[in-house]
Amino acid sequence: MTDSQTNGDDRIEAAIGETLIERDETVAVAESLTGGQVASRLIAVPGASAYVDRAVIAYSNQSKQQLLAVPREALDADGAVSERVAAAMARGIRDTAGTTWGVSTTGIAGPTGGTENKPVGLVYVAVAYAGPWGSERSFVQTERHVCDGSRNEITEQSVAHALALLAATIESVESCSEKAEEGRRENDSVGRDDFDH
Repeated sequence: MTDSQTNGDDRIEAAIGETLIERDETVAVAESLTGGQVASRLIAVPGASAYVDRAVIAYSNQSKQQLLAVPREALDADGAVSERVAAAMARGIRDTAGTTWGVSTTGIAGPTGGTENKPVGLVYVAVAYAGPWGSERSFVQTERHVCDGSRNEITEQSVAHALALLAATIESVESCSEKAEEGRRENDSVGRDDFDH
């Protein structure tokens, strides 16, 4: 993925797609402040139907509960713009879609709605990975950012942060197919050694 990423942010979604196709993995997206723009970037790549399953725009608290199973307790205690809710959104879209990966965005794009503790530009992005059953390798990773600029600029930066986290997290996880292929090569090598001796 690295070579494609070095060509600029406009290539990151293509790099993500290439890796997902190679590894036979899939992704689903849950968006709040970005309103579908993460999904739009992903599906702009030709052949994206091979790995993009679905996208959900969950703007209200009610939609986050109904469509993504975000706990009421998390929304009540931490608010929609929080690390806990971002993680729940990514986990929820991953599990409801049955995909390998889930990515989410939540934040305050402004120009109003900010507070001292949660200023305009505060954004959380999250990526959830579904490890193979029995592996206990599933996890959720989140990032907090404070973006500057207009509403559109904050939204664009949020999209970039979400795609960058997705790309980096995918890169950090060795795929099941790669591990299986490595195992097959090791078994083949052992078999050949036994035969030669």
